[in-house]
Amino acid sequence: MRGDQIDITPEVLLKAYAAGIFPMAEDADDPSLFWVEPRERGIIPLGTFHITKRLARTVRSDAFTVRVDHDFDGVVAGCAAPGLDREKTWISRRIRDLYGALFDAGHCHTVEVYKDDRLVGGLYGVRLQRAFFGESMFHQERDASKVALVHLVARLRRGGFSLLDTQFVTPHLAQFGAIEIPRRDYKRMLHAAMGQEADWYTWPTGRTVSGAEALAELPGSLEP
Repeated sequence: MRGDQIDITPEVLLKAYAAGIFPMAEDADDPSLFWVEPRERGIIPLGTFHITKRLARTVRSDAFTVRVDHDFDGVVAGCAAPGLDREKTWISRRIRDLYGALFDAGHCHTVEVYKDDRLVGGLYGVRLQRAFFGESMFHQERDASKVALVHLVARLRRGGFSLLDTQFVTPHLAQFGAIEIPRRDYKRMLHAAMGQEADWYTWPTGRTVSGAEALAELPGSLEP
């Protein structure tokens, strides 16, 4: 169904996520939206997330500074910009406005990665009870988006989340343990994540979390 056939508000968007669907645009210049409900849904099981020893060393070194919910516009702009791994984006003006409204309402969050006070990577997604729906990520420095993902998973595990939805599985996400599951299985996981609250603010948003602290929340995640 085309999303331009109904008035999509932040409230409608949250109801859509709770039902297992999400909106996309054909490209950045398309003002219309369409609803997506994949037959095979991408998730990262929080209990089997894994990282390489090399990446763990990078995270532990604190070569990057990680913040959350500090620069939504900067993260979305980074995700929307063409990169080495993509020539165009689906993040339209309407998408930016909708998720900006969700950010203002406290349901959309960012994980931001800085080097020398310059935003070089990050991700954003939607939080709804014990589920986090990852939307997009970007990097301008090697490992920046990977560091963002490690810090995201650490926060979700510490905060009591049960579902990390990636929508689809890419080679980039597969290296961390992302898998595809049938729609019916996803719906069961989604239903289980609703009705209970998790704590995104388990680390206060203004507090800088070190790499060592993040890795401490991920026991058993290091690849042999």
